[in-house]
Amino acid sequence: MIKKFGSLFAGHVDFESVGFDAPPVNDRWLSDEDLGGVFDKATSIAKTLDSTGFDTFWLAEHHFQREGHEAIPNILMLAVHLAHLTDKVKFGCGFNILPAWHPLRLAEDFAMADRLTGGRVIFGIGRGYHTREVETLGAPMVDNDANRELFEEQVEVLFKALNEPSFSHHGKHYDIPPKIQYRGYELEQITLVPAPLNRPVDCWQPIVSGSKSALDLMVKHGIKGMIGGGAAAGGAHDSTVAAWRDALVRGGRQEAVLGEDLIIGLVVFISESKEKAVAEASKYFEENMKMFAPLGFVGGITDQQITAMSDTTRIHSASLPTLWDAANAGSWLVGTPDDVIEGLSAYQERFPGLEHVNVGQVVGTPEQVIVEQLQRFSEDVMPVFKR
Repeated sequence: MIKKFGSLFAGHVDFESVGFDAPPVNDRWLSDEDLGGVFDKATSIAKTLDSTGFDTFWLAEHHFQREGHEAIPNILMLAVHLAHLTDKVKFGCGFNILPAWHPLRLAEDFAMADRLTGGRVIFGIGRGYHTREVETLGAPMVDNDANRELFEEQVEVLFKALNEPSFSHHGKHYDIPPKIQYRGYELEQITLVPAPLNRPVDCWQPIVSGSKSALDLMVKHGIKGMIGGGAAAGGAHDSTVAAWRDALVRGGRQEAVLGEDLIIGLVVFISESKEKAVAEASKYFEENMKMFAPLGFVGGITDQQITAMSDTTRIHSASLPTLWDAANAGSWLVGTPDDVIEGLSAYQERFPGLEHVNVGQVVGTPEQVIVEQLQRFSEDVMPVFKR
């Protein structure tokens, strides 16, 4: 039964214009002043979530995006700052890009944030999806197998560091600790200092491909799954949720039910009618598609359609998906509060183990609209589920 709500903010700044008639994504090169505005925007959203009863504010880590769609390079620094400006809301790492880090530095930084905020930071890791940021920071991304191999070893190191009083690890990519003399003895173990406030560390990871091996690795380490939200707007497919339940069963959770240990991310836009909601939100839907379709996160479109998105003279004639398509498919919950309640209730019925849902708005949505939508959701929808 749904009883906890969060919201994911990928870190987009406010743009002068969005949608198909706005500049193509690759043509955007924002000023430092505009890019730095992401932190004031995050502060405004955090305070809104804190004052309206939301449980978690999820933030995304990304790098080098002069275009302004994902402009937060360090979740943990921002989470510590925001925790001191709010009272109760927790801050989720959605997600730290593990291949862009040394796993011990990430473990140390999270442990510090965990202690400095009194346990209000929720850990989360991912493999990344931007070649520009992962490869530039020295890790493989173009070579998917190499990225997966590195990530899996990093996960081993990370959870040893976070959850064990001392540890060693000797693998292909990491030799921890090295065989050296230290103050008169040979180093054999290393200890994370400080240790996290809460052990074992609760951790989340996006479920994208849903491969058996990837899901089994998550279950092995006690990592929970997030489906939808951020780049992958559009809720959850029954087959993906079933695959996750099956992985839990293989890992020993024989009584696992659909939706257990999952967060499902949904795009929500509330207005006086479905027609008005679609009219108001369509430009945000279009901007989001312009950003993420070339990265492979919009299914059912051709290479020619993706190319047309970078040409304002062709984009309107490219027969691209519309927000009506997404609304009718149920991947976006748009309309009146009753429409949104009905959509959430349907998820609750399909996935009886589901407790956590993220609701939010896509990249391109201005700060004022995000705040208004979150306030309206908290007043008109949330009380039905958080009795």
